[in-house]
Order: sequence, then structure tokens, then C-alpha cells
Amino acid sequence: MPFLHRSTLPALCLSLLFTSTFYVQAADTAPVAAEKPLERQPLPERSQEEARALERQLPQQEQQQLQAGDDSFLALWKPANSAEAEGVVIIVPGAGETADWPQAIGPLRQKLPDAAWSSLSLTLPDRSLDTLPPRVIEAPDAAVDTSAKDADNAAPKPIEQAASAEAEGTDPAVVAGADEQDKTDATRIFARIDAAVAYAQTQNARSVVLLGHGTGAWWAARYLSEKQPSQVQKFIMVAARTPAGRMPDLQQLAPALKLPTADFFYQDHALARKNARERAQASKRLKNDTYQQVSLNAFPDNSPAGQEQLYRRVRGWLSPQDSGS
Repeated sequence: MPFLHRSTLPALCLSLLFTSTFYVQAADTAPVAAEKPLERQPLPERSQEEARALERQLPQQEQQQLQAGDDSFLALWKPANSAEAEGVVIIVPGAGETADWPQAIGPLRQKLPDAAWSSLSLTLPDRSLDTLPPRVIEAPDAAVDTSAKDADNAAPKPIEQAASAEAEGTDPAVVAGADEQDKTDATRIFARIDAAVAYAQTQNARSVVLLGHGTGAWWAARYLSEKQPSQVQKFIMVAARTPAGRMPDLQQLAPALKLPTADFFYQDHALARKNARERAQASKRLKNDTYQQVSLNAFPDNSPAGQEQLYRRVRGWLSPQDSGS
């Protein structure tokens, strides 16, 4: 056995001490490294933030918190200004619109009570397909007309409804999981309409009418087609539009509904006029006498004259005996 010189003993002890300290520190820090990082809380939906803004702005007596499954959502309620109400009109907003949207939604919910109809305007959840990236189509090698591109990106006219990610378009055939997300969207939206119908029943409504605006008309039509609720007696579509990437198309969906349907469209807009004509032709092929169309004139911006025209036409269809138009 080799003999260790006395001068080497301190160095050896110091080495053993450092080695021991290293292992102790490693043992102490190992559990910390294994801990999971803190999960970031999900951001609130845009629709929730907009609903909170309405809660701060509108009278408390107009606000109703309805329950749809695990979701609690804001609905705006105005009872009919009549001792004997005709019924309740449930308003379904379109993409990017709130329960008090200044175009169509707000004016109708405010004015219908004067025609003896209570109004219940809903807040819809964010659509999950809105967050998916749109399908990318590569442009050809030819030069791109930048002026045309700028025109395509311009803000839509009022009759074309509010712009949103849903309007940008998503092809479910090329986006993984789109079918499942579509089912999730439908489940959440249908649950809210169910809750609204149930609330209308608690108000002893003699008649329940579903009114959809923009893409809200498509969701309402799909709800009626798939669920066929006996509690809903009539359906109104205003400037109806199929959300991009959703099926079936409104041209086939609306004319096949088994209840009286009024299709209000703006005749000044070429695409809206073309789609309305296709819906009318489909209703004739199906011999659907309960489907009716009402053409409207487009007014600039959100003019009072345009909103009054819409209200009078809707009121006239709901209660023809009371209409002077």
C-alpha cells in the first residue's frame, strides 16, 4: 500500500468535502427540477369581454344571466309594452356582433316591445373555427394587382355584416380537427338557444319566434333543422349569410325548414340578391308555401331610416293585422 505523504491529506479531505457537498445540493434541487411549470390561465373569450362592457352600460333590469350547461351568458330582455304580449322574439346575433349591436340587433330589440312583442337578445360564444388559420392558396407567378387586393381587404358595407375571423373563411376539409370543433361550436350555441327558449316559456309566451341576423341566421336555421323544437313557431332571417367553412349552405338549409320563415334581404347588394334568388328557387322546388321573402332597400351606414324600415317590415310580418305598411 502506497504511503500518503502528510502534505497530501488536506487536499484529499477538501476534495471529498466538495464532492459530498455537490451530491447533497443535487439531491436538494432534483425535486424542484421535476416540478411542472405553472400553467397560464386561459384568456377570456372576446364575447365575454364584450358582454361585461354591456353589463356596465345597460340598465340592470334589461340584463338576464342564463345558464347553458357549464356556461353562464348575458341575454338582454325587454318585455312587451302591452297587457297581452304577442310572444317573445329571440334574437341571434351574427359573427362579431353583440347582443346590442347597433345594426339590426339593438334597434329591433328596443322597438319590438312597442309592437307587443317581448325581445330577448343573446350573447353567442366565440366560435372555435374562428381561431384556426385560413387555407392558404399560393398566388400564380403573374403580377398581383395591388389595387384589387386593397379593395378585397376593404371594410364591408353595413349590409354585409360585421367582419370577423369567421368571415375570412376556413376550409374544414383541409384543417385537422375542424369537424370536431364545428360540433363543439354547435353544441354550445344550441345550448344557449335552448336556454333562451326555456326562459321565453317562463314568461308565458303565446308564441316564440327565432330571429337571426347575418351568420346568426345560419346558426338559428341549423338549430331549427337539427333540433326541430316544437316551442318555436316562426323564424326570421335578416341579411342571412352562411359562415365560410360551414355546411350545409343556407341556400339548401333555410327553404327546407318546417315552420313559417321570413327571409329579409337587401336587394341592392348583388351577392345577397343572388343568394336570395337561389333560396326562393329551392323553396319552390320543395313546394314550401311557408317560406317568404321580403326585399329591403339599403341605406347608408347605420341610418335611422334603414333601421325603421327593417323594424316596420319585421313587425308587419309578425303581426300583419296591426301593420300599416
